[in-house]
Amino acid sequence: MAATPAPVLVLGIGNVLLMDEAVGVRAVEAYQADYAVPDGVEVMDGGTAGMDLMEPIAGRRHLVVVDAVKKADAQPGDIVRLGPGEVPAFFRERISPHQTGLADVLAALNLSNEAPETVRLVGMVPEALGTGVALSDTCERALPGLVEMVVGEVSALP
Repeated sequence: MAATPAPVLVLGIGNVLLMDEAVGVRAVEAYQADYAVPDGVEVMDGGTAGMDLMEPIAGRRHLVVVDAVKKADAQPGDIVRLGPGEVPAFFRERISPHQTGLADVLAALNLSNEAPETVRLVGMVPEALGTGVALSDTCERALPGLVEMVVGEVSALP
């Protein structure tokens, strides 16, 4: 018998081989390393898993996605927060293939009544998406602010 999942999932997504595309993964790594994760919260590196994220997300009450975010009126390194009503629009204008996979996962979970009650997204505008395992200097400097935003989102959940 499967264990009941924690009510909150903090999911970092991104490709760690494409510089700032990895900002979501790097943020959840820092969150786990630097903060005490509250009871009832699970933190996961979702990488570029796409549809493989269906099972880990199913049955959660709240989902906090951490990712690189493309936003027309923002500069590289800017931190962006999208509330529940804004997240679907984010997936329509994607910067990477894994965002399509996550959109498909959430749609499938809606059909099976296993979708989270709320989905929030916190992210950072990338500066460089070239091949490399390090974040750009701009995003590296802004990473602590993104981690603070994750902490705030988790703390604000009921």
